[in-house]
Amino acid sequence: MTILNETATRTDRWTPVCSYTDLLPERGAAVLVGARQVAVFRTFDGALYALGNFDPFSGAYVLSRGIVGTRGGEPTVASPMHKQVFSLVTGVCVDDPGVAVPTYPIRVTDGIVEVSVV
Repeated sequence: MTILNETATRTDRWTPVCSYTDLLPERGAAVLVGARQVAVFRTFDGALYALGNFDPFSGAYVLSRGIVGTRGGEPTVASPMHKQVFSLVTGVCVDDPGVAVPTYPIRVTDGIVEVSVV
């Protein structure tokens, strides 16, 4: 079992969302985990990130469609609506640190990507 970007808290309930190979590098995918829309990303180095898909600036569920990049060596996603940039690691908006989206633990088990929103 390989675990990527797992947070020690909130890991008691995992939801399988897709195959690891279904995720294209530097692209996002929207998944539904319980009642939450989650944006899942795979970077070129193979790391996985999961954050809320809701863009607080536009009010739309679109972050999975954003442009993946980096700022200061940290992986980010720019909203496709108004281009605010969010850290894939912390969920904090790089352009307005007072705004953040939730991040979720994510892992790969036997080739299947799992997310925990508990």
